[in-house]
Amino acid sequence: MPKSKFTTIGASQRLMESMEVAINNMIEEVKKPVDPEAGGSARKAELQSIKQTAIDCKELLVERQKLEQMVKELRENGEIEEQKDYSGGFAERFSK
Repeated sequence: MPKSKFTTIGASQRLMESMEVAINNMIEEVKKPVDPEAGGSARKAELQSIKQTAIDCKELLVERQKLEQMVKELRENGEIEEQKDYSGGFAERFSK
């Protein structure tokens, strides 16, 4: 069985697919309701966990968007532009 050739684009696409699954899982976690029986510190911990998951999800979206841009550049130019600034992407505009 021949070993497939590793490419940056191929690896990036696989990573983006995995990130999509992770993002969807995180969104489902954030959507889960807080236990109505929980009170005090347990409720606060659950809410903090939801908030942290949402923040982690947002960061993952930003990183996925950067990866998409990198793949686009690789397809168009055959290389990644060294001085490219990825900071003004779609996900980041809505991250604040």
